[in-house]
Amino acid sequence: MVRYGVRIGGFGGQGIVTMAVVIGEASALFDKKYVVQTQSYGPEARGGASKSEIVISDEEVDYPKVLAPDVFVVMSRAAYLEYVHGLKENGILIIDSDLVKVETELPKGVKVYSIPATRIADQEVRSKQTANVVMMGAFAAITKAVSIEGLRHQMEERWPKFVKINHLALDLGIKAGEKALEAPS
Repeated sequence: MVRYGVRIGGFGGQGIVTMAVVIGEASALFDKKYVVQTQSYGPEARGGASKSEIVISDEEVDYPKVLAPDVFVVMSRAAYLEYVHGLKENGILIIDSDLVKVETELPKGVKVYSIPATRIADQEVRSKQTANVVMMGAFAAITKAVSIEGLRHQMEERWPKFVKINHLALDLGIKAGEKALEAPS
């Protein structure tokens, strides 16, 4: 990995920015990578399409924006339609299959991984608020762009009162990611 661009999209309130921050912190502080994280969301913020981007690199990052993401993790239809453009050929698209359907033509060679993150968070973790943690686990399992140990460490630092529930959500996300790797869409 020299430079790896990640775009995460969803709607305000899903923890899209927090997801990117935790992945970025884990990559920088635990995995010792160079990282830049940026974000944008509309004026409606909560409920509107939002995105956050991360550049992870083995070398210093000279430009902080993700122009053509290697990976797009998406958790809402609106964010999919707004931000899917520019995904690299042979890139990776990870969708929350409970909320997103692939509705556009994708660049050549893009692998699509469907993760029922909202359903896992609701039915297995019993907390819809952990859907972003489920997706972080799937992202780590599918891409290997961030260490699972680093994610665990940063989640413990950030949310010490919710270690047990977040570890469960992360583990279920990793399991879903590993299962998706066996049969990409």
